[in-house]
Amino acid sequence: MTAIGHRLSALGYAAGWRLVPRLPSRLVTSAFALGADLAARQDGAGVRRLRRNLARVVPQAGPTELTDLTRRALRSYARYWQEAFRLPAMEPEDVRARIDLSGADYLDAALAEGNGAVLALPHTGNWDVAGVWLVGHSGSFTTVVERLRPESLFQRFVAYRESLGFEIVPADGSASYRTLLRRLRENKVVCLVGDRDITGSGLPVSFFGERARFPGGPARLAVSTGAALLPAGCWFTDGGWGVRIHPRIRVNARSEVPAATQALADIFAGDIAAHPTDWHMLQAFWEGDGADGTASGGEPWDSVDSAAGVAGAETGERTEPGEIAEPTRAEGSEQGAQR
Repeated sequence: MTAIGHRLSALGYAAGWRLVPRLPSRLVTSAFALGADLAARQDGAGVRRLRRNLARVVPQAGPTELTDLTRRALRSYARYWQEAFRLPAMEPEDVRARIDLSGADYLDAALAEGNGAVLALPHTGNWDVAGVWLVGHSGSFTTVVERLRPESLFQRFVAYRESLGFEIVPADGSASYRTLLRRLRENKVVCLVGDRDITGSGLPVSFFGERARFPGGPARLAVSTGAALLPAGCWFTDGGWGVRIHPRIRVNARSEVPAATQALADIFAGDIAAHPTDWHMLQAFWEGDGADGTASGGEPWDSVDSAAGVAGAETGERTEPGEIAEPTRAEGSEQGAQR
């Protein structure tokens, strides 16, 4: 993206946070749904990538059903952004009242042990809403975000999530990793999106029967601190949101990190299969897809709309604006943090 493109993108998001809360809810909902339907009809490369991803999740779907699933998934993604622009203006109590949540006892049990908790979740539903619930239940938690260009856009996303009560740590290698270690040793909660490897150094897993790579950070943090590794899933409901916290994945040694990461992948797959249109994965995902976003058929990946496709400044990978990401970790940084 050019410098002008970055500035226009930043202005667009600023306009969204300024205008969307002031407009009638029905009008905004209709406008975002219309935008999603237009994107589906245009059938750009990002839409085709989403369709291929959904074809792996719902392999029995025929062409007509797959087209409908793709349209509904785009509407789900549009709903996420509509809610993101409105969420800072909503009362937290009203948000939490519309959440159907299960598994809070697993989180409570983890914190009662005194070693903190690592909540790992995929790009499903509205993860910011899950964060609003978590702040009300357990207090502020910590997460990591990739730096964006321009800096004004990055600061806007930081301000957005801080307004919801999240502690935001910029991804800057070992320094961010040390911050997460400290928070867990203070018996706090760390949240990381764990279904997309943007570093190129993730761990191989089997996901819907094909090989993919997941970040190993959630399991590594758990084994380094004794924190509980808790998978979680989010999805949309007609009147609100669903959130499920799963039982703890035990990981007691570094040698168990790959198996724990595979266990995360298996649980994520179950939740995504139950709510396939709420998985917002518009990027090349499996190892069978080209590293440049090209699928086996040879189409370059690009952004489906203005809501995605901003480059992460540190990794050089394309990432969603404000995406919660695994921290990059230099070899040996864990030992340095412990000293």
